[in-house]
Amino acid sequence: MRRMASPEKTIKLVVAYDGTRYHGFQRQRNRLATVQSELERAITEACGERVAVAGAGRTDAGVHALGQVVSFRTGCGVPPDRWPQALAARLPPDIVVVASEEAPKTFHARFSARSKTYRYMVLAGPADSPMLAPYVARVRDPLDVEAIRRGAAHLVGRHDFTSFWAAGSPRSSPVRTVQALEVEAVEPRLFLPPGHRSELVVVTVTADGFLYKMVRNFAGTLLEVGLGRLEPDDVKRILESRNRAEAAPTAPPQGLCLVEVRYS
Repeated sequence: MRRMASPEKTIKLVVAYDGTRYHGFQRQRNRLATVQSELERAITEACGERVAVAGAGRTDAGVHALGQVVSFRTGCGVPPDRWPQALAARLPPDIVVVASEEAPKTFHARFSARSKTYRYMVLAGPADSPMLAPYVARVRDPLDVEAIRRGAAHLVGRHDFTSFWAAGSPRSSPVRTVQALEVEAVEPRLFLPPGHRSELVVVTVTADGFLYKMVRNFAGTLLEVGLGRLEPDDVKRILESRNRAEAAPTAPPQGLCLVEVRYS
């Protein structure tokens, strides 16, 4: 007797990954390794059904995630809460499905999102850490964390962020609302050689949406503030100029991580 196909469901996955060896999240036409292509391959292997997954954020090459969200439609019989187990052996060790559930039919990982939180990390000081190197930007001088905080305060709120919008992306509205921007410094002693010191400076940004490379452009300018090359109030001037050329260069990708996506 022919087996009846299961009704289609919308599945939501929370995914963590080390983006070091991937050419970003989004599938590439030239078949370069991406997180999306690995997920789609693993899901096909698990249930014999080709699917297209949608991601909440199209992270760039070298960017990481702890809370990327993806969604897809499937008639596969895998229970909605069992996708982490179904995919564990089929995914490389640098991609992990953290959680899964059935979502409403209308749910879309990207278009249903209400806010996202990114974290940018910088290792500042004389001591190197091979354990942290794939996950941080690196400066050898100390950073003035309080100056960075004062500069970052100008970025909170609803603004036109043209000055922090990288070229090469589709043009839409440059207006976004940054709901929170926190700066903290921690001592990563567990990841440094004994007797050596550097400081880990962490910038965490939550917004209702992000322009292309917006967080990395924030980080590049805030690093200049922390190094004393810009004053904290220069951030306001740069923001109000609506001119990308006024801001600092884009910070490196490895310091960036997509931490969380919220839907309500």
